[in-house]
Amino acid sequence: MDVLRTPDERFALLPGFPFEPRYVDAGGVRVHHIDEGPRDAETVLLLHGEPTWSFVWRHVIDELLRARLRVVALDLVGFGRSDKPVRREDHTYARHVEWTRQAIESIGVRDVTLVCHDWGGLIGLRLVAEQGRMFARVVATNTGLPTGDVRMPDAFLQWQQASQRIPEFPTARIVQGGTLTELSADVAAAYDAPFPSEEYKAAPRQMPLLVPTAPNDPGAVANRAAWRQLREWTRPFLCAFSDSDPITRGADALFREAIPGCAGLDHPTIAGAAHFVQEDRGAELGAIVARFVASTP
Repeated sequence: MDVLRTPDERFALLPGFPFEPRYVDAGGVRVHHIDEGPRDAETVLLLHGEPTWSFVWRHVIDELLRARLRVVALDLVGFGRSDKPVRREDHTYARHVEWTRQAIESIGVRDVTLVCHDWGGLIGLRLVAEQGRMFARVVATNTGLPTGDVRMPDAFLQWQQASQRIPEFPTARIVQGGTLTELSADVAAAYDAPFPSEEYKAAPRQMPLLVPTAPNDPGAVANRAAWRQLREWTRPFLCAFSDSDPITRGADALFREAIPGCAGLDHPTIAGAAHFVQEDRGAELGAIVARFVASTP
């Protein structure tokens, strides 16, 4: 498998993200992560989505560190500072789940609080279902676990089609399109940084096609199996969705109705935030996660 590795100089002077890069091997690819905060504290694992990277969590991270929590944030394979397989065919749903599982095991964290957004949920919730002992709690934000049995929102289907038609994949503009806050020039540059050219963008190009939208899609069977396990999940599971995301609107209700660990919790709706809630209300999301960890020992 041919991979590309973004030059380090592309990540110089990132605004609000002064963290030391760390790397582990996951099935022959190098996965980047940050690991900050006290090593003996509760660990929060942050999994980003498409087409962002761990940089998207910077405001959340600040709040979690203020709460004296340990924070681990991965870059999914094909994103951020992680290796980027060149062929789109190398990016499958099952392979991304396995890469992420191996990366978490290599880092060596256990009993983590998973905070998952977008594709971070499609991958992370599969791991919760398949490797439940890794996780003490879950916070799902603007994500889902589709099986193709229910029609996806029109907003997602439109995005899926557009992601394949555009000749150049404008990463920062895509993030801006899912954000109510105006991105500054240096923040926009940070979202473009992982991708020096189009050949680095196999993952963000392919991921929209990997979301199960029909019952016979490759990921559908495994996601149905994951839902069966999640319907038995009794550890705390919090939904913290925003109020202005047309893609994931309503998915929180599916979790709350199906997962026993959601019962009895106050599931907040984050006002004034679109899909990339970390950009619009990152500090608020970080405070929600910190309170959740403290209140569910």
